[in-house]
Amino acid sequence: MNEQNENIKTSDKQNTQIMAILAYIGPLVIIPYLTSRGNPFVKFHIKQGLVLICIEVIIWLIAPMFMWQMSSLIQLLNLATLVLSIIGVVNVVQKKEKMLPIVGGLSSYFKF
Repeated sequence: MNEQNENIKTSDKQNTQIMAILAYIGPLVIIPYLTSRGNPFVKFHIKQGLVLICIEVIIWLIAPMFMWQMSSLIQLLNLATLVLSIIGVVNVVQKKEKMLPIVGGLSSYFKF
C-alpha cells in the first residue's frame, strides 16, 4: 500500500511538472489552464505563459503591417519570447517559482 501511495505522489509531481512546462509552449498553455489551474505551482507558470502568448499574438498581428520597416525588431522580439519561454521551462524543471523579466510583473494582471 505504501509503495502505491509513493507511485501516486511521483505521478502527481510529474503531471504537475509537465503541465507547468506546457504553459510555456505557445498555444499549449490552454491544456494546463483547463486541467491544472487549481495547482498553485502550475497556476504561477500558466500566468507567465499567458503573457508570453499574448506578446506573441501581438507580434503576429503587427508584423505584417511593418514587415520591411521593422523586420529586425520583430525578429528580436520573437527571439526574446523564445528565450523567456526557455528560461520558464528551466525554472519549472528546477521546481522554482521565479518571475521572468518583464513578463513576471505583467502576469499579475491575470486573475483566475
